[in-house]
Amino acid sequence: MAPKSQKVATIKDVAAKAQAGKTSISRYLNGEFHLLSDNLRQRIEVAIRELNYQPNQMARSLKHGRTGLIGLIIADIGNPFSVEVLKGVEAESIKQGFMTVVCNANNSIELECQFIQLLKGYRVDGLIINSAGVNQQFIEVLQDTTLPFVLLDRKIDNFPCDMVGLDNPASAEMAFNHLIEQDFEAICFVTEPIVYNSARQERLQTFERIRQANPQIKGESYEVSLPDADALETIVSDFCASKRGMRKAIVAANGVLTLQLAYTLNKLGLRWGADIGFLSFDNLEWASLAGQGITSISQPTAEMGHKAVECLLEKLENPEKAPTQYLFHGELIVRNSTTL
Repeated sequence: MAPKSQKVATIKDVAAKAQAGKTSISRYLNGEFHLLSDNLRQRIEVAIRELNYQPNQMARSLKHGRTGLIGLIIADIGNPFSVEVLKGVEAESIKQGFMTVVCNANNSIELECQFIQLLKGYRVDGLIINSAGVNQQFIEVLQDTTLPFVLLDRKIDNFPCDMVGLDNPASAEMAFNHLIEQDFEAICFVTEPIVYNSARQERLQTFERIRQANPQIKGESYEVSLPDADALETIVSDFCASKRGMRKAIVAANGVLTLQLAYTLNKLGLRWGADIGFLSFDNLEWASLAGQGITSISQPTAEMGHKAVECLLEKLENPEKAPTQYLFHGELIVRNSTTL
């Protein structure tokens, strides 16, 4: 005969065992210990422990208007940037007494829109969104939501909202100027598709601006949808063949591309730092260990995550607070892949 399932203790059971009123139990659960005598508080503690009582957090959130939950929507859980930002958001959330509900959009704007609606139904207190991209559907969903939100590493033109991210134009300028100072004569910039993605757009726009200001530099740019190893191999091969005899460098627009390009260069037998320069946006954990090391633009990802939570909590406390953009500076970490 199957054992009977154990009865879930209620606040009424706790009150009976502690010989106290339900009001006293509620005061204890809400941390209002100054309203309870030491003897009563100890009886409640013993009752809760012996009954293994677990408060109904959803019911308490409905009563107090807060769930203590923050919805975090990230574009791609496989992107090193997203993972590091997630760590920062979670650490700061826990520090502030909140928990995160993480949703991986898998680079789908449509799925992100569904997550926004879903998290609203779960009554999260607010959203932090590292979007796969910003199109009209995404903007309309944001306009319709009543939840406070902060965008992470994404901008929307003519749409005032709180945003935390990297100063991409300044960081990209620092990267490309470094290559020029190192006497590279040809630069190939490779990015994933830029449509709907403000960070990639700003990096590519900065590259084009610097290329125009330095006509002596032979510059090329390509957009590649991953995974497409054949396309990357063709790009690198054609670039090297057309720029034979020139000091040349290839730039990866983000961490995911860095890994793919590193694999491509290795497959083609090209040594970065010797046969070709190599620079990466995102300072990956293995960048200092691979070959001669990969010069990188390091983003303060943990700090971005912390700031996004702070910004969201400020919005919760003051809903009328004017939207603000918080832009962080990148750091150029020079390694042998781009030095003379």
